[in-house]
Parts: sequence; C-alpha cells; structure tokens
Amino acid sequence: MLRIHMSGVDLSKVRMATRPDALWETILSFHRLRDRRGSTVFGKWRTETRPRLNRDVRVLATVIPPRGYFPDFLTPSQESSEPYGIDAGMEAVRDTPARRVRAEVALLGIDRRDPGRVPHERVEPLGRLVGALRGYHRAAIEPYWSHIRSSVEADRAVRGRALLDGGAEELLASLPPMIRWRPPVLEADYPFDRDVHLDGRGLLLQPSFFCRVTPVVYRDPELPPVLVYPVTHSRAPVHAEPGPWLGRLLGNTRSTVLRAIGNGCTTSELALRAGISLASASQHAGVLREAGLIHTLRHGSSVLHTLTPLGGSLLRGGAPLAMS
Repeated sequence: MLRIHMSGVDLSKVRMATRPDALWETILSFHRLRDRRGSTVFGKWRTETRPRLNRDVRVLATVIPPRGYFPDFLTPSQESSEPYGIDAGMEAVRDTPARRVRAEVALLGIDRRDPGRVPHERVEPLGRLVGALRGYHRAAIEPYWSHIRSSVEADRAVRGRALLDGGAEELLASLPPMIRWRPPVLEADYPFDRDVHLDGRGLLLQPSFFCRVTPVVYRDPELPPVLVYPVTHSRAPVHAEPGPWLGRLLGNTRSTVLRAIGNGCTTSELALRAGISLASASQHAGVLREAGLIHTLRHGSSVLHTLTPLGGSLLRGGAPLAMS
C-alpha cells in the first residue's frame, strides 16, 4: 500500500495538472504495449501501434522494464502544474546530469558495460535514448493524442467539480477507487508498502490515459511530489483526424476557429491562432457558442472560450450531430 502523509499546508497545495504529460503517457504506454491485460481499452491500440515501431524500441526496453520501476529522469519533474509537452520533455531528459542517469539506471540492475544498451556519462547513448523516445512517441502517442487529451480533460472536469463543491478534501475523495482519502493520509493500492511524506510541498495530481490499475509516484523522495493515476476509460483510443466534412459543415474559416480554440483561449488569442481579425474572431465565436460547440466565460477583463463536449467530439470525428 502507498501512504501519502499530508499536513494542512500540503492540503492547501494540492493541485491538478492542466493537461496530459507527454512523457508520462509515452513511458506508461510502453508498459501497456507489452502487457496483455486491458485488451478492451488497449488491444486495438497495440495492434495498430506495433507495425509502426522500429528497432529503437530495443533501446527503450533496456531502461523501461515490462512492469515496475523505471528511472525517474525519463519523466522529468517540475514544481508547477503545467505538464511537459514532448519537445520540452525531451530537452529535460537530454539535460539530465550524467551522475543522476548512472545512479538511476544502476537501480535497474542492467549490465552497464554495454554502452549501446544503457545511457551514461557519454552524450551519444543518452542522445540515442532521446531519439528512441521521440520515435516511439511519434508512433504510439501522437496519432491518439486528441483522444488522450479529451480523456484527461474529462477527468479534470470531474475533479474540478469536486474541488468547487467541497475543496481539496472533496477533490481527494473523488479520485478513482484504488485511491482513498483517509485524513490525513491518502492511501492507494500499490505493489509494496511505501510511505511518502510531503513535508509542506503539496501534491500534483496527474491523470493519465495509459496508467493502469495502480497509481505511480517517483522513487526519489526529493523530487517534487506527483501522483499519476489512471483516468476512467469510456472507450478505446481512436486514431481519427477531422475530415474535409468539417469544413463543409461549418465552413473553412469557422472550422479553423473551432480547432484554434483547442484547450481554451481568449478572443485575442483566438484571432492570433486563426489568423483573423479580432472582430471576426468574436463573431465566429458567437456563432459557435449559439450552436453549443463552445462555452464562453468572463475571466477578469477578458473572455475565455473552451470547447463543449459536443465541440470536442465534432473535432475528433466522434459522435454525429443530431439534426432536427
């Protein structure tokens, strides 16, 4: 069992990640690739992904075992709730001090005499690992990123409602059933007994599409505390991009505006992303809002546009619109 001990200060510093973390999803998906369990959710993804892989996966297999511990440096830590995108994450991995790489790889019990298998102080093997990570991410994660993101956003919506209704304690109590809030300890199913003391640092909650059954924490207690936990899956990941029908349905400019809204933006940001005037961005946003495809909230002196589930589904090529 995992026990995370929380003080009142820690409770006040509990926060949610703002989006999926590209490297957590990449590394955890590599576990799922070699795990035959969870076929309902991951079976089709495995079948589609394996033909796109190359020999670089052998490099990953030397530092990511089928289950259990993998080096912390593969999923770089951060103090904020802003997860890493793939480019920033890869740079953070590449910048890992050689001493740390050697120490964490040594915990795997890998034969470090083979420099082609294990990265160490020389740049080339670590660079090779980064290249393999990027190639694997491109094959296994990028085609499904919109589905991964929507699943994490749906989880965030549930946690956000709990936080608004009852504060941080209600948020912790709302986590999946393998995690239990028993004040002042957050307990979770785990392969072995482990106690984590936050010591006033708070806790980052990171929902993950490819996390399965049990949550994940860093092995190094000195790293910023993060709890990676599995989202609830409604269906298998879908590899789908908006087709030309979206432009025909909404018009090319309006479909561009809908895509540009993405994870949310102000009207000024929308105009910049879509390459249109501020007045045009406001007009198109109004039409999309009336159609139920976006939601607009006033945020300080500006307004914030976000996709509704219907708008997100339309972009992902999901549920059809009911026409009357």
